[in-house]
Amino acid sequence: MKTANIVAILAFVLILGVVSSRIAVAGTVVRMSIPRMAQTATLIVRARCVGNAARWEGGEIWTITQVETEDVWKGAASSRLTIRLLGGSIGNITSTVSGVPRFHAGEDLVLFLEPTRLGDYSVESWEQGTFRIRRDVRSGHELVTQDTAISATFDPKTRTFESSGVRGVTLDAFRAQVVAVLSAEANGGAR
Repeated sequence: MKTANIVAILAFVLILGVVSSRIAVAGTVVRMSIPRMAQTATLIVRARCVGNAARWEGGEIWTITQVETEDVWKGAASSRLTIRLLGGSIGNITSTVSGVPRFHAGEDLVLFLEPTRLGDYSVESWEQGTFRIRRDVRSGHELVTQDTAISATFDPKTRTFESSGVRGVTLDAFRAQVVAVLSAEANGGAR
């Protein structure tokens, strides 16, 4: 192999490494507490994923997910919502964005949502605003687990990445926590 080719390949790898590290820094998600997300989300719903489809928009792949609203905890929602998230798969091309949740048909969720300029919704702080519901076979209770209980987010106070979040909490207890935050906000705003 010619020296010029080796130098070109090494230069390409170096540039790729620099670009990748800048993208990784730009994509860091800072941890948000449940109270902060409850305050900033326009809409909080319990919903069931109906399905999704990926499509090209503006040179990027977006996944458009349809959910049926089962219960509204904050805001006003129609019976069916459209959620738009960056990334997805079309044919042999996959675009993966770290921290962006993916949903599957039939999945039960609690979602903290914010409107997009296109009239649909995005999930507040992506994985942080995504809570998956499952039924515990022993107790029969519905349990909630936040996506960030599995993946790491950046904590600016400790300046470290940690996996933390709601894990295995009953849906009733989680809803009570969110409602308490919203009630405190409403009462504080009335002063």
